[in-house]
Amino acid sequence: MSELPPGASRRIGLASAVFLVVASMIGAGVFTSSGFALASLGSPERVLLAWALGGVVATCGALSYGALARALPESGGEYTFLARTLHPAAGFVAGWISLWAGFTSPIAVAALGLQAYLGASFELGGDPRWLGSAVIALAAVLHGVRLGPGLVSQNVAVVVKLAALGVFCGLGLLALPERVPAAPAAPLEAGALAVTLVWISLAYSGWNAAVYLGGEVREPERNLPRALLFGCLLVTALYLLLNAVFLWSTEPAALAGQEAVGAIAAEALGGPGLKRFLTVIVALALYTSVSSMVMAGPRVYARMAADGVFPRFFAARGEVPRASVFLQAALAIAAVWLAPLQAHLSYAGFTLGLSASAAVVGLLVLRRRLGAARVPIPGFPLVPAVYLGATLYTSWFFARLRVDLALAGLVTVAVGVLFALLLRRGKS
Repeated sequence: MSELPPGASRRIGLASAVFLVVASMIGAGVFTSSGFALASLGSPERVLLAWALGGVVATCGALSYGALARALPESGGEYTFLARTLHPAAGFVAGWISLWAGFTSPIAVAALGLQAYLGASFELGGDPRWLGSAVIALAAVLHGVRLGPGLVSQNVAVVVKLAALGVFCGLGLLALPERVPAAPAAPLEAGALAVTLVWISLAYSGWNAAVYLGGEVREPERNLPRALLFGCLLVTALYLLLNAVFLWSTEPAALAGQEAVGAIAAEALGGPGLKRFLTVIVALALYTSVSSMVMAGPRVYARMAADGVFPRFFAARGEVPRASVFLQAALAIAAVWLAPLQAHLSYAGFTLGLSASAAVVGLLVLRRRLGAARVPIPGFPLVPAVYLGATLYTSWFFARLRVDLALAGLVTVAVGVLFALLLRRGKS
């Protein structure tokens, strides 16, 4: 499983791997989730606390995945990790989850978020879903032809995005109104916090993006763990700063339950001009999110195809897995037209939590099998315990409160298990 596909090479350096993580993380979630979270939790302080908790959990996940990437520096993400640590069938199920909840639904979230923000600031005629579909198609063309153009354009866009977000945060902090003491919020409910953390976990979910291209990263044993950690810490700090600006820009009632919470905050702080400035930043951020996922996701299916557990047609035959890229784009465009943004947020957040938790369990199995010296885990046992405990706790509460969306995630897992059994039976 360690061989590179024909025509591929380790051309991705540390900086590009960090930018890939940043591009994957900063998507629709940070610009849309806080309005839903405020309606659920009742106060800006609680929402900011939830974002801080999400950052801690994501960092523990990044440290755990860094240990996995150091031991298994190959492409494929959870598919490779679980196939090598637990069982090939577990790897197949993880790859199946990646296809639907790992990339198709999050790409749709980013595309739908792009539409929501542009529609809030500019007059757009016609069905806005066409715009999201066009953005996905553009990313597929850039990443489906050659590695270089898509990677360079993405790196430039990420640098511009980070600089623009820094400017917005500075302007927003200077313009924040004087805070008026608010009435005490209702007692915090554990279930509401759990559902909020599911939404927020999707906003943080790109922290593992670099592992999907592990086989194309230079010096992967060193650069992959660093890329995951550096990217996650940078985005966590930016998320906390952005949400402080959003949440204290105006009255909570104006933000609660709203999709385009950033646009509302920007208009309250700086009028239509700052609102349009943020809209341009968000459009760039969401495009890079779509771009990074269209780049990373197909590496999973290409790896599966090379291993004979996915149609051979989707294996990489050059420096990019062209057929897998276009498959991913087609599925994501279909998802844009089939479901609203909040449904995608909840479904993907819940299902991805299960897959990532299984990967961390696989890390613990690998450590027990090979020994602590060969599989060192930073902060063991606290780091993996925090990630597993927080992720499984929120998933359990979410399943109790949103049975429909949790059932959709569990059906995705069950169908993957069924296909894995059929595949195994066919081979035998």
